[in-house]
Amino acid sequence: MQVLQVQLEVGPDPAEVGRARRWARSRLAGCGVGDDEPLAETLILLISELVTNAVVHTGCPAVLRMLFGGPGVRVEVADASDRAPAPRQAAGDDTGGRGLELVDGLADRWGWQREGAGKRIWCEIDRAEPSGTAPDENFARRREPRVYL
Repeated sequence: MQVLQVQLEVGPDPAEVGRARRWARSRLAGCGVGDDEPLAETLILLISELVTNAVVHTGCPAVLRMLFGGPGVRVEVADASDRAPAPRQAAGDDTGGRGLELVDGLADRWGWQREGAGKRIWCEIDRAEPSGTAPDENFARRREPRVYL
């Protein structure tokens, strides 16, 4: 199986999140994923959350990678901070604190690992059913629900 990997270096500036989204959209389109497809929208949201976390919570540059091949798309964000990602419990009117909860709810799989002096957070989204076959009505409920303690 051949895997295509593309990557973008992201500076430690919140304005870089928008640049990462634009870059990711163009790479998705180049791999045949249309802007209006649910897969593209989900991936852009996940990328936005992971890059925002890296830029805001570490203050370090990061590297965004997208890997295409196999059953889906993998997104990775590596940064130089050794601080483990920690889900937060946001209150109802908080404007932040939901990033990892969104990743957990939208990605088919996600996790993190130490990488050198820093870490890499990753998530994977499976591609939809082949064109012409629609998922049944229970498709969205097949994932195991997540419980936060």
